[in-house]
Amino acid sequence: MPARKAGIAMIAALVTLTSACSDTPPAPEAATPSAPPSNAAPAGKPASLALKVEEVAGGLTHGWDIGFLPDGKALITQRPGKLALVSGLQPGATTTEVKADFADLFVEHESGLLGLVIHPDFAQSRRFTTCQNYKQGETPTDVRLITWTLSADGTSAQRVQTLLTGMPVNPNGRHSGCRPTIAEDGALLVGTGDAADDPGVPQDRTNLGGKVLRIDLRTGEGLPDNPFASSANANERRVYTYGHRNVQGVAVRTGTGQVFVSEHGPTNFDELSLVKAGGNYGWDPSQGGTVDEYDESVPMTDLERFPDAVPQAWTSGKTTEAPSGAAFLTGPQWGALDGRMVLAALRGQKLLVFTMDGPGAVTDVYLPPEFNSEFGRLRGVRTGPDGALYVTTSTGDNDKLLRVTLA
Repeated sequence: MPARKAGIAMIAALVTLTSACSDTPPAPEAATPSAPPSNAAPAGKPASLALKVEEVAGGLTHGWDIGFLPDGKALITQRPGKLALVSGLQPGATTTEVKADFADLFVEHESGLLGLVIHPDFAQSRRFTTCQNYKQGETPTDVRLITWTLSADGTSAQRVQTLLTGMPVNPNGRHSGCRPTIAEDGALLVGTGDAADDPGVPQDRTNLGGKVLRIDLRTGEGLPDNPFASSANANERRVYTYGHRNVQGVAVRTGTGQVFVSEHGPTNFDELSLVKAGGNYGWDPSQGGTVDEYDESVPMTDLERFPDAVPQAWTSGKTTEAPSGAAFLTGPQWGALDGRMVLAALRGQKLLVFTMDGPGAVTDVYLPPEFNSEFGRLRGVRTGPDGALYVTTSTGDNDKLLRVTLA
């Protein structure tokens, strides 16, 4: 994407935010979508919503995702192929490298060691699953899910199984996704990228790219109540939604059954969407199979080509945010922010806080001034067991794990 300034419409203008480069190589400008304009982002919020941001630990390199362990520690994946164990969730924690075999990891642009989930039975099994790009020799092959066992002392991890293979990979590293998250019913949800290569991938339900997958955490198979569970194709049985471009955030709204995903648009028109089983989200760079090249001039949600496509809950419009991790703030400790969703932005180097009504419509977007370019690019966002929000930075130089609470 070309470097440029990212403007945000604000009710009370505080500051002009300078954009940073996204992970994605240059892409053409997007056509204006046949979808609602972006929501304004009010900045004039009361002081009662002020945030306290603390550095838990530093010394990371492109921290991508966070997994919380039952003993109060945390694992952090780092895109170049490093796994860090953080000693605690309070400021002053230390990090130690977890030795693991990443010799077959493909690292390029958005590719590498990506998302992470800790298994619910970790206290007994010590298992966790990562999403990572795989290479055979020096040739990038796919994006896959790998399940590991963490040693008792936390110093090393051993592979248990390759849970899922076949998510597409781009030799230039574009659009790898990949954010695994465990839903309230125990299903493993995986937001994937379309690899920005074969234009037919997002609309092809037999291909795992450009999808939200819903699979069994133990076997990697599609679940029996998935929308295409009767398909003869194993990949299609894993598909929960399709027609996505590059999903990097998956957020579960506690107690509602709702799941939201965030994804990168072409240059702009980034989106936040409510997941609906079997839904087509309208991204089709093949123009209905009429072009052989990956055409990024098409709308993110093409309601003309796909009248039944699921409209997005929010779009950035002509502003580029490059959204990544997402999570909901839950608990009375958040005061007026309880129940809101937080989205990390790479390009704008900020957080976006969304207010939603019961059905999931976005009614307000708030930009906490504490994050206005203060910490650089933001990647991973997870709610910790203590109710605080944890955020990883992704500048590539002494990246940090941050702890966010209400001031």
